[in-house]
Amino acid sequence: MRVTVLESIDRRHSIRAFFRLGLVGALALVQPAQAGDYVGPKVDEFVQEMTREYGFAGEQLTRLFAEAERKQTILDAISRPAERVKPWHEYRPIFITDARIGQGVDFWRQHEDALARAQAEYGVAPEVIVAIIGVETFYGRNTGSYRVIDALSTLGFDYPPRAPFFRQQLKEFLLLAREEQVDPLALKGSYAGAMGLPQFMPSSFRAYAVDFDGDGRIDIWNNPVDAIGSVASYFKAHGWQAGAPVVASASTEGERAQEGLTEGLESTLNAAQLKALGWKTEAALADDVPVTAFKLDGEKGEEYWIGLPNFYTITRYNRSVMYAMAVHQLSQQIVAARGRS
Repeated sequence: MRVTVLESIDRRHSIRAFFRLGLVGALALVQPAQAGDYVGPKVDEFVQEMTREYGFAGEQLTRLFAEAERKQTILDAISRPAERVKPWHEYRPIFITDARIGQGVDFWRQHEDALARAQAEYGVAPEVIVAIIGVETFYGRNTGSYRVIDALSTLGFDYPPRAPFFRQQLKEFLLLAREEQVDPLALKGSYAGAMGLPQFMPSSFRAYAVDFDGDGRIDIWNNPVDAIGSVASYFKAHGWQAGAPVVASASTEGERAQEGLTEGLESTLNAAQLKALGWKTEAALADDVPVTAFKLDGEKGEEYWIGLPNFYTITRYNRSVMYAMAVHQLSQQIVAARGRS
């Protein structure tokens, strides 16, 4: 992807010159650093690390961070993600809507060839890819309004609970900008620094994003074909099993059933062990298949579910049971709606 130059770059320099110079050269054209939110010892230490380990020019990075802004709204947002504060019966209707289903059908029709090729190359069903993009950004309508540099700087330097993670993402972002020759002050994303139609974090972009249309650029911001291939690439790398089920509804009986509930997301039991604790399902599950067992607060009361390996793969995209359920159920609703149309 190629984006426009920094507004602060002298207008005498053309866009062509910007791309010829690349990240470090372009930053050299920025006006001298001003005192800003990210000028000082904590940033200097980070700049020195990037200079020492990755060969960046320290002066140019210092100028870049002088342009970055601390956003209180980002700090407020990260303290209250919907997965933590909403029960399932409130969380589900956010994503399982007629509009999101209908536009998912439209997105599938518009990009049918790319989705079919992604399935052939990576083994990931089209409806799953469509549902991921639908849940993440409503098919590109809501890709985020924060500059990525602001989001990652704010969380990397001013959010102690997860500062190491976001500083690593900041490193990945700067490397991404250099590798892809993009303007680091122009790219936008979510409050957490997730980018493009599939909302990839910078590390995921560098590891899994692909040039799926073969035009020589990876553009997950504006190119749905690259976004489709990148989601499929991510899922395959995280163990997606082509044609395998995702979840099975269940019921429970007996005093030991609650012992089967999974703490966290990692599988600790197999299907046979869960059955021995009083879990029942009509799905045909191999005894040795690893499972996660969870309970949701649904509209009609408690819901019991058994997550299978593909369910676990979805949680690698976003580490939330409710997120994975929303993706799965949206995918099934899209398939049904597409069959009716």
